[in-house]
Amino acid sequence: MIAADSSSLSAYFKGEAGADIEAIASALAAGSIVLPPVVQTELLSDPAAAKEMAETIANFPLLSVVEGYWQRAGEARRLLKRKGHKAKVADALIAQSCIDHDVALVTRDADFRHFAKHCGLKLA
Repeated sequence: MIAADSSSLSAYFKGEAGADIEAIASALAAGSIVLPPVVQTELLSDPAAAKEMAETIANFPLLSVVEGYWQRAGEARRLLKRKGHKAKVADALIAQSCIDHDVALVTRDADFRHFAKHCGLKLA
């Protein structure tokens, strides 16, 4: 089971290449891909998103929000900001969803490396 980030899913639907794209293709074939809810929101709100992608994304299973999620996401973001790292709210929410469910995240966004180093996020 892997979770996919917007950066990798967008690249997948554009037909780009890369290790992240291969991981997504394998997970899709195995039925083992999930989305943090924020990723679904990001992708569905993109005005340039193709209808096919939007329909496909809407059917992916979502990671559930578990008790204390919002607080943990805020604490993780605060920790990274104190260390001088960039930590967008959406990235903190995506990372915390994956951490809470012990699911690795496939992404092209280098900002997630800080969540991996300091907060326990697993990267695929």
